[in-house]
Amino acid sequence: MRFSGLQKTSLIDFPGRISSILFAPGCNLRCPYCYNWKIVVNPQPPFLKEDEALAILESRKKFIDSVVITGGEPLIQDDAPRFIRKLKESGFAVKLDTNGFFPDRLRESLPYLDYIAVDVKTSPEKYRLLGAENIEQLLKTIKIVMGSGVDYEFRCTAVPGIIEEKDMEEIGKLVDGAKRFALQQFIPENSLNEEYRRIKPYSENMIRKLAKTMEKYVKEVILRI
Repeated sequence: MRFSGLQKTSLIDFPGRISSILFAPGCNLRCPYCYNWKIVVNPQPPFLKEDEALAILESRKKFIDSVVITGGEPLIQDDAPRFIRKLKESGFAVKLDTNGFFPDRLRESLPYLDYIAVDVKTSPEKYRLLGAENIEQLLKTIKIVMGSGVDYEFRCTAVPGIIEEKDMEEIGKLVDGAKRFALQQFIPENSLNEEYRRIKPYSENMIRKLAKTMEKYVKEVILRI
């Protein structure tokens, strides 16, 4: 694998753990509100090679106990499962952030993952706004994750226009019976599309209302607001 960057320490990205974060470039989607779009649309070298990343992570074992692989979309790289296995065999707990469109590579990675976060970004009919023709692969991923035995969460960002109450109902049906769903606040300033930088985020009360809708479908709803 190759990476656009490494964050040495995070206390919030892997529940209950102190982690380092690897940022993988590239993505199959084009979410207009993406905040990490610079490594998605036109990732620029120098890239961090996996052996360099592993050396840095090994040197930080006194300070961290886990690694988060995020993006972009990590599983767009075909060697991601092999690298995830390397991390696990090096003694790290591993969390993967994914948009869910690469179920086969996710399945291959499962034996080496400790936590999976899958974005379920909006209702099926609105995924076209994010650059997806259909969500067949995402549906496969949802089924795989819920039956995997690996700890997980589904999550979405509460972007006005992308997420409304009716969309939460549709998402709830997709993940019905899931263990955990996280709803996070939209931060407009660094969005990919300039028009989204001018969108006013939902109020806390509105996000809590959206969460109430999701509570009908999943066991636990987490708010990150």
